[in-house]
Amino acid sequence: MPRGELRIYLGAAPGVGKTYAMLEEARRRAGRGTDVVVGLVETHGRRHTAAMIGDLEVVPRRTVTYRGVEFTEMDLDAVLARRPEVAVVDELAHTNVPGSANEKRWQDIQRLCDAGITVLSTVNIQHLESVNDVVAQITGTTQRETVPDEIVRAAEQVELVDMTPQALRQRMAHGNIYRPDRIDAALGNYFRVGNLTALRELALLWLADKVDDQLDAYRAQHGISDTWEARERVVVALTGGPEGETLIRRAARVAARSKGADLLAVHVARNDGLAGADPAQLARQRVLAESLGGTYHQVLGTDIPAALLDFARGVNATQLVLGASRRGRFAQLLSPGVGVTTTALSGPIDVHLVTHPEAGRGRRAARMPAALSRRRQLLGFALTGAGMPLLTLILTVLPDLTLTNDILIFLAAVVGVALVGGLWPALVAAFGGSLLLNFFFTSPYHTLTIAEADNLLALAVFVGVALAVSGVVDIAARRTREAARAAAEAQTLATVAGSVLRGERPLPALLDRLRETFALRAVSVLELAADAGGRPGRAREEQAWRIVASVGDTPAGTPDAGETVVPVDERLTVVLSGRRLAAADRRVVEAFAAQAAVALRQERLAEEAATARPLAEADRMRTALLAAVSHDLRTPLASAKAAVSSLRSHEVEFDDDDREELLATADESLDRLHRLVANLLDMSRLQAGVLGVTATAIGLEDAVPRALDELGPGAADVTTDIPADLPAALADPGLLERVLVNVLANALRFSPPGQPPAVTASAHAGQVELRVIDTGPGIPEDEWEHVFLPFQRLGDRDNTTGVGLGLALSRGMIMAMGGGITPETTPGGGLTMVIRLPAAPVPGEPPGAPR
Repeated sequence: MPRGELRIYLGAAPGVGKTYAMLEEARRRAGRGTDVVVGLVETHGRRHTAAMIGDLEVVPRRTVTYRGVEFTEMDLDAVLARRPEVAVVDELAHTNVPGSANEKRWQDIQRLCDAGITVLSTVNIQHLESVNDVVAQITGTTQRETVPDEIVRAAEQVELVDMTPQALRQRMAHGNIYRPDRIDAALGNYFRVGNLTALRELALLWLADKVDDQLDAYRAQHGISDTWEARERVVVALTGGPEGETLIRRAARVAARSKGADLLAVHVARNDGLAGADPAQLARQRVLAESLGGTYHQVLGTDIPAALLDFARGVNATQLVLGASRRGRFAQLLSPGVGVTTTALSGPIDVHLVTHPEAGRGRRAARMPAALSRRRQLLGFALTGAGMPLLTLILTVLPDLTLTNDILIFLAAVVGVALVGGLWPALVAAFGGSLLLNFFFTSPYHTLTIAEADNLLALAVFVGVALAVSGVVDIAARRTREAARAAAEAQTLATVAGSVLRGERPLPALLDRLRETFALRAVSVLELAADAGGRPGRAREEQAWRIVASVGDTPAGTPDAGETVVPVDERLTVVLSGRRLAAADRRVVEAFAAQAAVALRQERLAEEAATARPLAEADRMRTALLAAVSHDLRTPLASAKAAVSSLRSHEVEFDDDDREELLATADESLDRLHRLVANLLDMSRLQAGVLGVTATAIGLEDAVPRALDELGPGAADVTTDIPADLPAALADPGLLERVLVNVLANALRFSPPGQPPAVTASAHAGQVELRVIDTGPGIPEDEWEHVFLPFQRLGDRDNTTGVGLGLALSRGMIMAMGGGITPETTPGGGLTMVIRLPAAPVPGEPPGAPR
């Protein structure tokens, strides 16, 4: 059976018309004769959306009871049994009521698609998992109902339903989205112009990325390698040289000219892994590219122009930025170079050759280290000085050897010298051997004169072969040494990366690894004072430097106090103490230093984030408090005002019963208002840490009845079991009563009819424990912590039960009194709230004595 398709209507915010557009498509398909049913559509009271359903067949919903409240959900089994061609299922990210077959509605939709049914659905950008945190940062509201991005990306069609922020706010003001009592709060909070503009941009960018994926898949399926300039992508080629930063900034400016252009930095490494670039330079250039919004890539290739163009075509690049050749003019005459070759082969890709200060100066030839150690070289010279005369003596006493044999033996000796001592001893041996062959074994003997042309040719070939073999042996030894060093450097850097990733504090771990690797006494990272940069000589003063991180004994406080100094940038310097490092080790140390700068920046960003987090939390709390004041205070105020206005009115005559009912309504509304304001004020005090607590010894047998009396007649059936010998609790009587009222009110609300909650108490380990037990629907264990968050109404959909501060406030009060509150599952079903308080000390009993 072919799988059904999924078509999703994506919106930036509620009210843009996703459901309306989905129903329009459903009606179009039904008009063409397609079998269409409505599995579930949420109209949210919007009459235009409800009218759009029209005569479409609607599958009746099923009713689910959760925590004593009835909810309706899509009847998945009924839709599967009906087996339409197309099913309309609204709100892809919706979380089903506990007890449903699937936790999420998108899982229901997957089952419909697996059954061969095409599904039309909707989702807002704030419900996508990848942007959930960004949306929370923009709007101050965390969306707890999310859908994995791969579900939406896997849809056959995603259509954006777009609307300008001004038009959406106009719809809101006209009452086309929310009820009138919610309009003011929505316009002042979530539906601000800035929020809607940012959400709209998120939706457009996310959809653009999906279109990119679809385009890449299409090009791959059809084997299209030509560049399609649907979107600007700028690739900058890095050699690891000092000109890299200039090229990156130039490429970033090129990319910035096109809105939404991508910047990609790429370095082509040689396949042999020997002739590598400076890792410290590449590390700094990678950080720069990423800080400018780009990405860094590294590919392998022997033919650099071909590798660059393969990469550029693979990412569908439109422009390629290269640096002008650093080679001298003579070298450019011999070979056109990477830039010229890449330009000739680039095809539709535009190539920018950027000049820089290093252009045309030639490559700085690094001093080639000796292939072999000095000891081996001295041994080679000694072998040449002693071995060649000895070999000559042996050959002069051996009879019947021709000149050819003598030359081959001398050639073998030169190769042996090359293997032992390297190039220079072999060269001396080759020239010395040629003179000895000429003097002792070429006629006329004992002179340097060569009489026969064949002998001259033989000696010339001997010298040439000896030189060639010596050079090959030396190059092989040099390459072997370079390969071993490259492998050691790679292993060191890999170990560094692993230790940094595994460590909780990357910067100290990095510096400690550097100290261990090179057997140093201490390593320190110094930062130059902000006012020292423009003052000559100031950088040499000790007061101008500050140690921002260090490991080891007596770290250097200034650059002059260390043996090796590695500048990172204008203000940061890494100083090594203990011994002076060889020049060959500096490349790896510079890579360490570049990573240290990155780690330092990450630590500082983390510190700034930690500092900003309480401010953001306070701002979120203020926003939530304002939302609560603007909405939840309005209902009791409106009820009380309506009751009092009616009583004062002279146009209507009320009998005693009506007057009593209006007075009761006003009284109840004012009580709700009083409790709400008290909760808001107490929560503000808790957040500010100024909640006053006066702890005294109080018996639970007195506190629990007072809380039940506060709850009124509805709490008369609550059963209590408090032992007579229970120790007194150490608590604030007023705060404890507030906590008990909140917890008992929740238990009463969700207890089934005829099964009232129970209260039990016990004592152990110096604590008094009170259990409030209900047999209602309970709460899943993974959501226990959510009920203690402010402004949560887990399972409540009516928005008339307060602002969701009860349990959050209760936990804060209990913790302020030195106790705790935790939920547990009631055996047989339900929720048990366990309140723990310290037991009051008994006079004459030592503190901490067992009870």
